Amino acid sequence: MTRGLTTRQAELLTRLEALFLAEGFAHFTLDDLAARLRCSKSTLYALAGSKEQLAVKIVGLYFRGAARRIEQQIAPMTDVRKRVGSYLAGASQELRKASEKFIEDVGAFPPTRATYERNARAAAERIRTFIQDGVREGVFREVHATLFAEMAGLLIEGIQTGVLTKRAGVSDAEAFTALGELLLDGLQRDGSPK
Repeated sequence: MTRGLTTRQAELLTRLEALFLAEGFAHFTLDDLAARLRCSKSTLYALAGSKEQLAVKIVGLYFRGAARRIEQQIAPMTDVRKRVGSYLAGASQELRKASEKFIEDVGAFPPTRATYERNARAAAERIRTFIQDGVREGVFREVHATLFAEMAGLLIEGIQTGVLTKRAGVSDAEAFTALGELLLDGLQRDGSPK
């Protein structure tokens, strides 16, 4: 349960997250949300002071939850190559939960876009850590880890916003698989196994 919330409030947040991921949030009013969730507006106001604040809260919950689930998946992995591939596959899996409308709404509303951008920066930082680990372990060739990570972060952002996938005519999953291949092939030491 989320800290400081009742079981009912935590359940409402979970249902709101599912609704927003499926349908976006910009077009809803608080009245719409109360009707869809079969609760009062005052119940929603107990979660956040406005629809906009509720959207920010839900977007934050979604990205924190996604990051937590991905980290749980990769935690037991010791091979840095598998960690990179699994991290990107996890990102793809998490993004499959989000509709195009949700991603559009997140990008169109500056406070949620800021959350989204923080998430992309955190992903780039995580990839930088993997690259540094791989270089230190002798698995990856010596590279400018921050530059590689920032380039990967820009590609992740392009996938998350749909720009890259639309231009290439591929799914998010295909794009993340290709990003993993690009990174791993580009980082591979001569003669090292893939």
